Amino acid sequence: MSPLPVIYHLIVFVFLAYSLAYNLLNIKDDPGSNMFTYRGYGGKFKFLTFWLFLLQTFYFGFCLVNDILGSNSRPSQSKRFLRSKLQRCRDILLSSVVFPVGIFVVCTFWGIYVVDRELVYPKKLDKFIPSWLNHVMHTTILPFLIMDMYLVYHHFPSRKRGLQILMSFAFTYLVWILWVAYHANIWVYPVLKIMAPHERVIFISVLIALFGSIYLVGEGLNKFFWGKERRQYQLMVQKSQS
Repeated sequence: MSPLPVIYHLIVFVFLAYSLAYNLLNIKDDPGSNMFTYRGYGGKFKFLTFWLFLLQTFYFGFCLVNDILGSNSRPSQSKRFLRSKLQRCRDILLSSVVFPVGIFVVCTFWGIYVVDRELVYPKKLDKFIPSWLNHVMHTTILPFLIMDMYLVYHHFPSRKRGLQILMSFAFTYLVWILWVAYHANIWVYPVLKIMAPHERVIFISVLIALFGSIYLVGEGLNKFFWGKERRQYQLMVQKSQS
């Protein structure tokens, strides 16, 4: 096995773990603001970005464990495509949650930021959140995940199963932020606060559709990088059924 994936996963995991520790220990609150507050109900767990921060750090740590104790099997390596349980979990985690949620955060954050940053990341946050940490949470996600997908073969589950897992995650977070709004009277994102109820329904529906679209982008990117391996797997399946 090439040592490159191990080295890459180790470097990214250490970097993310340090960034997460810095976030937890040093980023406390936005003084004098009732928006984007880490105080009170839910704390930092109100934000999808923080969920992703935890997920991404866990994912790259899990990749490292798999590199050492599991497998990085590809269909072309043997007549039987055998993956360890760790590799199976890693592939499902990336394809069904980490990649689509990561790209979703990057696209929606910077898309809204360009239109009106006050709706997603008020300028006052620059005073107590370092620029480098902002980019760790909202920018580096994209190159980190694409490089991982390029270096290591990931076997995507069936589209139906992958979308079911992703939509379960999306609806879980949706229920959470609606509960926070109802129970604590806090709209996690100001863009939702200024909308009428019917506008929120439309906005959220569009975002859920975007989740599904991004899953398909992940499938396409995986096919672009590993099309030969995917074709090899399809041939193996056809032979086993004949």
